This record gives sequence, C-alpha cells and structure tokens, in this order.
Amino acid sequence: MKSNKLMLMGLAALAIVSCGNRGGKTAEAPAQIPQAEKIPIVETYVATAREVPQESMYSSTVQAFAVNNIVSQTAGRIRKINVEVGDYVVKGQVLAEMDRLQLEQTRMQLINDSTELTRTRQLFAQGAVAQSDMEALELAYTVRRTTYQNLLENTILRSPLTGFVTARNYDAGDMYTMSMPIFTVQQVYPVKLLVGVSESEFTKVKKGDAVTLTVDALPGRTFTGKVNRLYPTIDAATHTFKAEVIVTNADKVLRPGMYARVTVTFGVNRSVVVPDQAIVKQEGTGQRFIYIVNEDNTVSYVPVTLGRHIGREYEITEGVEPGQVVVSKGQVNLRDGIKVEVQ
Repeated sequence: MKSNKLMLMGLAALAIVSCGNRGGKTAEAPAQIPQAEKIPIVETYVATAREVPQESMYSSTVQAFAVNNIVSQTAGRIRKINVEVGDYVVKGQVLAEMDRLQLEQTRMQLINDSTELTRTRQLFAQGAVAQSDMEALELAYTVRRTTYQNLLENTILRSPLTGFVTARNYDAGDMYTMSMPIFTVQQVYPVKLLVGVSESEFTKVKKGDAVTLTVDALPGRTFTGKVNRLYPTIDAATHTFKAEVIVTNADKVLRPGMYARVTVTFGVNRSVVVPDQAIVKQEGTGQRFIYIVNEDNTVSYVPVTLGRHIGREYEITEGVEPGQVVVSKGQVNLRDGIKVEVQ
C-alpha cells in the first residue's frame, strides 16, 4: 500500500514539472536568412544606324493605260466583223466595216467635184470663169472631201490604240443603233494604278518616285514602276490623295482588274535600327519602350518612337542613339534601375 502511494506521488510530481515547462519560455528556432535577389539574365544588341528605305504599302487595282470604245457616228448595218474578244490588235488595224453604200456615193461625188474643179481652174486661167464661181467650187470640193473622210472613218472602223479587245457587242449583219459601242479596246502596255496615299505623306511623295507591286494572281512576281502624276486634292472622307502609278508591263501579264499591293518608296533616312523583339509595349497605353543597359549593368526604361518595320527589325526615330546597348531578350522580369547579367 505504501509503495502505491509513493508511485502516485512520483507521477504527480512529474506532471507538475511537465506543466511548468509548457507554460515557460521555450528555445527559439533559428531565424531564416533571406536569400539574395536573383539577378535577371538578358541578351543584348548594340543599336546601329543605317540607311532605311521610307516605304508604305497600299492596295489598288490594275487599270488599262487607255480604254477606247469603237463606235460609228452614224447608225447602219454592220457588214463585217474582223476580230474577237481577247484578240491583241495594233493601232490602225481594221476591226469592223459598216455598210458602204453612202461611202461609195460620196466617193463618186468627190471624184466628180474634183474633175469639175480642175476644168474650172483651166477656164479661170483663160479668163472664162469668174473668180467667185471658182472659189465656190473649191469650197464645195473641200466640204465634200471632208464628208468623205468622215464617212470613211465611220465605215471602216480601225483601232486607235494597241491593246486587247475586251468587249464585242454586235455580230456581222446586226443593225448598229448607237446604243453601245461595237468594240472596247484596252491598252495594257503599260498599265496604270490609282493609289490612295495617306494625307500624312502628301509632302513625301514626288513624281518619279520608285514603286514596287505584287498581285495575287501572279504569286512570286514583283513588278516595278514609278509615280507618274499626283492629284492636287485630298478626299475629305478618306483623307487620302491619288497618285497615278505607271508600270511598263512589257510581257503583258498584268491585266486590268487585278488586285495589287503597291509599295511606294519616298527615299531613305539614316536611322537607328534594333531587333523587333527588343520593343516592349506598355499595357493599356500603346506606348512602346526599350531597356538600355548602362555601364554599371543596370537597365534604364526608355520610351521610343517607332518608324518602319523592316523584316525582323524596327526603325527607331526617337529614344535610342547609335552604339547604345539594348536588351533584346529577357525583359519579363526587368524594371527601371535593376541590375542585370548580360549573357
């Protein structure tokens, strides 16, 4: 019995000691030492200055250099059709012939007038005819000859230019009623395009500026031309002005109606050029900036003004000087003034 009491007293003492330790101050855990901030690793590029072509691209449509509608000034029956749509014709080629009755009648009258005039001149030289009578015959002959030439031009219809026949609206034997042209001929050597150029470049475009263009219908081919004429007014709705571009089209593969992308070259500027991946866009503002690496390997945040996009590079018009080192890769963790490690 006595031994049981002693055991209970020992357990109670042990419990008291345990509670005392729990309520007292325990040993503190060792403090965590903050790790050093990791230095971002970046790739860089030395900004260089070079000649940058000043270009802009516009969409346009190929047009014939000249379009001519072949008509007769008088109604009549079409006697003969000599060409078809798609034929390539040369200037002066006979395309169609109208009924010749009136033309032949006028031709016979002209021959008669010529004979009469010759006889009258002989009599006038002998003093047998008054001068007024001779002058009247000369006037009549001149009028008849002019009438004959006009009938000839409107009976035997010739092409006034070299090009392709793009429309034929009548057949041989049809009665021409002057409601529509008999043929349409379009000149495609050269061709022209009317390009709507932004008004912001009104002072940059000059007559004779070089032009390159591509067309969807002829992939892989590039054509060259030049600005031939500048229209003097600006469209108030589109804020563009028209520039007429001439392309030689020696092989005649460019055809009216083709969709074209036209690049106009205004000249060259000597500007700083950097890789396009060096440009960072500021969210919500549209502002572009770049990180410049200083001599102490810190970076500076610099807003820039962009010029032309050339392949995988950008022209910088403001913000960067030649020779400055810019960050080209690794901008994600950067901020102004931070130190970096250049790879």
